[in-house]
Amino acid sequence: MRIAVMAAGAVGAYFGARMAVAGHDVFFIARGTHREAIEKNGLKIESVHGDLHLPKPNVTDDPAKVGPVDVVLFAVKLWDTEKAAEQARPLVGPDTRVITLQNGIDSVERIAPILGAAQTIGGVAHIATTIAAPGVIKHTSAFARMRFGRADKKPDAVLDAFVAAGKAARIDVDLSADIERERWEKFAFLTAMAGSTAALRAPIGVIRDDAETLAFFRALMEEAFAVAKAKGVALDHRYLEECMKFVTTQVEPGMKASMAHDLERGNRLELDWLAGKVRELGRTLNVPTPASDTVYTVLKLHRMGTRG
Repeated sequence: MRIAVMAAGAVGAYFGARMAVAGHDVFFIARGTHREAIEKNGLKIESVHGDLHLPKPNVTDDPAKVGPVDVVLFAVKLWDTEKAAEQARPLVGPDTRVITLQNGIDSVERIAPILGAAQTIGGVAHIATTIAAPGVIKHTSAFARMRFGRADKKPDAVLDAFVAAGKAARIDVDLSADIERERWEKFAFLTAMAGSTAALRAPIGVIRDDAETLAFFRALMEEAFAVAKAKGVALDHRYLEECMKFVTTQVEPGMKASMAHDLERGNRLELDWLAGKVRELGRTLNVPTPASDTVYTVLKLHRMGTRG
């Protein structure tokens, strides 16, 4: 398959590299020092599932040089969504599927008007990765999975082919039976993980070992669940309990969300689309969100980054 990774950040580059090693034509869209490092040294993946090195990957900062592909893995930072979607137009033909693997809950709604409702597919990625250095992706979680699907749940030959190709590449990938529910479940978990590890400046192991901070993590999830319910999304409360068990027994103690890493590095934060989005929807739907309000207030002055 022809696959474009827009852009080759921590999430997109990981999955794109796995597909490239399996023999697919993968095009990595990157810019700046990251692109330069990939061109010079190749793309390196340091992973608990085995390291990879693509010595000569297809990398460019110009999607027009790639042309239409079968699948676009769309994984840019949330503030870049509309700009990146406009730049991705040359990648998208009538049969292209743009799978968004972004962190927020409104990516499909933001991308579809630009790249087409039929082409835009909601997805979720469960993985812990960072850009350790330009051209180097570090994968630290035992899990690395993708789920995606059409909102109308209709059959889709392109998505079926991509799932089959991903499985053959030994990626944990599958179609979702209800992608709207899965997007909200991921959003609730990520909002709590990002909000707690960034606002408390601590890895999840420290947070879960203290009863008060663990309760704060749970409150962030509860608020996202309440907002989803107010919007008419049917979430099962058992998922929350499963997440709490997962956090307290299985997550690596040193794990932090990408927003916490961005805070430490002085980068811009996705705050407005995570805790800020819960807060915004809560006010619109008359749902109290005190924990999310706290995260937003604590991090508000840092959300644009500190690097000049």
